[in-house]
Parts: sequence; structure tokens; C-alpha cells
Amino acid sequence: MNLSIDVQMKDEKHYITLAGEIDAYTAPELKNKFMELAQLSEPYIVVDLTNVSYMDSTGLGVFIALLKAIKSSEGKLKFVGVSERIKRLFDITGLTEILNVNSHVEGGVK
Repeated sequence: MNLSIDVQMKDEKHYITLAGEIDAYTAPELKNKFMELAQLSEPYIVVDLTNVSYMDSTGLGVFIALLKAIKSSEGKLKFVGVSERIKRLFDITGLTEILNVNSHVEGGVK
């Protein structure tokens, strides 16, 4: 399965809606899109994982790289719509301690 990446700008925030699988095959395209946005001055990026059906460690690596790039640009990063399955990956790896991970979707509750 492929990964769909939809980027919308609203209220000075970039909303990235992902759908599909994040793995070694799809991660490079995702990383390129993220790094493009992370280069902006003080970016605020909200990543919606509601429709992500699978993610492996490659995806986690992309998110860590994004976090580092965002911090260097003095921006903010937030994850919403995180399923229990994917949240477990964040928990096991300790990433919930350094990432803003939330099961709610901005503007409402999933």
C-alpha cells in the first residue's frame, strides 16, 4: 500500500494528513515533505495519523528527524488521531516523552 500525504495551511499551521502505511518504502517521500516544511521560520506542524494503518521503525525515524529539524527552526510539532496500535509504538520507544502525541483530532474528538 502507498502513503497519501495531504498538506493544508490554516491559521498559520500546516496540517499534514497521512493515509496508508509508513514503512521503508514510503518513508523517504514523507521525510522529504516534512523537511521542506521544517525549513520554514518557526513552523507549526500538526500531523494527523487517523488513517495510518501501519507504521514501522522507519516511520519513527522520520518523526525523530522532523522533531530535530522543527526544534532547530524554533517551531512546534503535534501528532493527532493516533490509534492505540501506533501510540503503543510511541510508548514502547519512549517517544511519548519527547513528542506531543494526542489521540484527538484538532477541531473535534476522534
